[in-house]
Amino acid sequence: MTTGLTAHELELAHAVRRFAEGELAEGALARAHSSAYPWDVAGKLAELGMLGITIPEADGGTGGSLMDAVVTIQELAMVCPKSADVAQAGNFGPIRTFAEFATPAQKERWLPDLLAGRKLISLGMSEPDAGSAVTELKTSAREDGDGYILNGSKVFSTHSPHADLFLIYVRFGPGTGGIGSVLVERGTPGFTIGQPAPFMSGEEWCPLYFQDCRIPAENLLLGPGGFKKQISGFNVERIGNASRALALGRHAYEVARRHVVERTQFGRPLCEFQGLQWSFAEMVVKLEAAQMLLYRAARDGDANGLPSAFDTAVAKLACNEAGFEVANAAMQAMGAYGYSTETLVEYCVKRTRGWQIAGGSLEMLKNRIAEHVFERRFDQRAPR
Repeated sequence: MTTGLTAHELELAHAVRRFAEGELAEGALARAHSSAYPWDVAGKLAELGMLGITIPEADGGTGGSLMDAVVTIQELAMVCPKSADVAQAGNFGPIRTFAEFATPAQKERWLPDLLAGRKLISLGMSEPDAGSAVTELKTSAREDGDGYILNGSKVFSTHSPHADLFLIYVRFGPGTGGIGSVLVERGTPGFTIGQPAPFMSGEEWCPLYFQDCRIPAENLLLGPGGFKKQISGFNVERIGNASRALALGRHAYEVARRHVVERTQFGRPLCEFQGLQWSFAEMVVKLEAAQMLLYRAARDGDANGLPSAFDTAVAKLACNEAGFEVANAAMQAMGAYGYSTETLVEYCVKRTRGWQIAGGSLEMLKNRIAEHVFERRFDQRAPR
């Protein structure tokens, strides 16, 4: 995983790994199987500057690079996968969009607690009838005096059971140009957070309901026409998704590699059986190839402000597939030990499977890549 890193990035990787092994290794299994958010880990990461890595120092971040954030997330995941989720929440996804487009007053109000690991921000994008076709969202924002009235619902929002602030995609008017976003705090009248529901991985989400929910005008993040800005920022979120998917695949690989060296059957270590040798050879090739594509996308983002849609689609597709396929092969190599909840391998399988859906499904990524290949847009909607 350190191939292709600069001297600074290598030093960072070693420092994060030392911290993780000293502070996070104990309890890693319990954290992974708990639906609770590890606020204690969030506080530790904040103290060490591992939240807000790519956010400018003027806004309370550390002013680092995308590569710094990728390296940090991957090194944390190699020791404690659940802690990598905390680093993701503090560097990618809605916090990055918020930091990119929020007003000075909004940043002053919310960023300090978010960067200190005291609060969480959740993204409300998907709806019951608008998943991959996100521009078909129906949640509306109607201007009303010095504020807005929200009506609609959202589903599958990461960290929604624990978040205090929600970045909500809304429709101000018809068409893509009518889409923007607002900020809604937990406890706002008319905003109801439903009962938690579990994903296959054990991670929970809550449905979000808005019924004549009134927010002040200063909670507007991006008004009509803001959709393209939001989606351009979403490419950064895909870097975080890809980082964790690949890192959890590598975590499972390392656990399984140690297992087949130590485990003996038929009088021989498992690693001496050619079938397993070939399996591990295939695993490492997938991991190394995807790693290079991830680094390329992150470095492109560092050079140009935001990573390109093509590079992030390629990286996420490669990392999602490699992460899941390697974790699944690692579980197979370990047999019942891998399938058991006594190790984190089965957890890695479940989490990496979910990231093939979240943040842009594999099929949608292939569509974007094909558009780059053929230099034309392919509309997925039925002819009107």
